[in-house]
Amino acid sequence: MSRYGPRIAALERRAERDRASFDVDIDDEQAAERYLSDGAGQAIWLYVEARTGGRLVPFSEAEFEALEDAMNTWLELYARSYGVDLEAEFTLREAAELLVETRNVHDTAQLLTGVPDRRR
Repeated sequence: MSRYGPRIAALERRAERDRASFDVDIDDEQAAERYLSDGAGQAIWLYVEARTGGRLVPFSEAEFEALEDAMNTWLELYARSYGVDLEAEFTLREAAELLVETRNVHDTAQLLTGVPDRRR
């Protein structure tokens, strides 16, 4: 287990709680914001933190999968908050590269998911 193990486990548990409590009948942009700032953004940033600064922190396979699954869960909930059903299968690396490039979790989520549609 890496030194990030406890943080990854906490993110994983929170993502599962958010999935279990999600209400499909509510179109809620405030919830979408929460899924990004308190969820997906935290997962992506943890990955960036572990991969930058001159030291590569190795994750176990289970840690990596848990972190990526949590991020994808939150991105799915984000999209569903806008009424879009999405099966997220994004990699942490692609999300991290977008976050570093855009410096904005909202832009990162929009570029990954296409939600909300920029043509609105």
